[in-house]
Amino acid sequence: MKFPWQISAGQFFELLRPAALVLSALLSVWVLTSSRRRGYRLPASLSWTLGTFFFPVIILPIYLVTILIKRRSDKNADEGETKASRLRFRYLLPCAYAVVLLSAISLYVYADYRSVDAHLARAAQAKVMNQRARTIREYEAALRLEDNPHTHKLLGMELVDDGQWTAALRELRAAESGGEQDDVLTFLIGRALDATGHVDEARLEFQKFLASQACVGPIPDNRCDNAREKIGEARKME
Repeated sequence: MKFPWQISAGQFFELLRPAALVLSALLSVWVLTSSRRRGYRLPASLSWTLGTFFFPVIILPIYLVTILIKRRSDKNADEGETKASRLRFRYLLPCAYAVVLLSAISLYVYADYRSVDAHLARAAQAKVMNQRARTIREYEAALRLEDNPHTHKLLGMELVDDGQWTAALRELRAAESGGEQDDVLTFLIGRALDATGHVDEARLEFQKFLASQACVGPIPDNRCDNAREKIGEARKME
């Protein structure tokens, strides 16, 4: 039994990446605030801050050790800064940095979520979880972004398994015309043609499949026998 809150490993890591980015951003904001409060000059503060964002596991512990060894109070801050200036940059700079960084992360995550690779990855996850409708939707979304013959084939195969023969034939033909190299593609086109009533065309596709490497090779594909049966059935109907 699968509960609603259960997710696959792929979905978990898909959620983990943006969460890790947000956590790194928050840690870097804290480092910026902390370093400015302790009197670090702006270049040094930014170095600690950006280092924490890009390498939090390495830089943050080093920063914590540094501030433990060299505790600085506000009275030891750079004397060239006025109190008003220190207060302004102490709070405004981290806030501005947080807004810019979190906005950039949001845009990146949004763009990445809608990318071709992301749709294909989610389609693969859905297929493993036997969620055919979701798999089809993700392949269709990927094709709207990039017309790819291999993706047409993958979508066509899912539509064949779902019994959507007309749509499957359209996708399989698109894969074939796009140059997708797969002998099984011919067999699937034959199945789709046979299911949609194009028996003569289907027989030609099955004959082409039987003449391909998939059937004449040392280890014939298990679909070859099915292709022969379909050809026999077509001849009986003549």
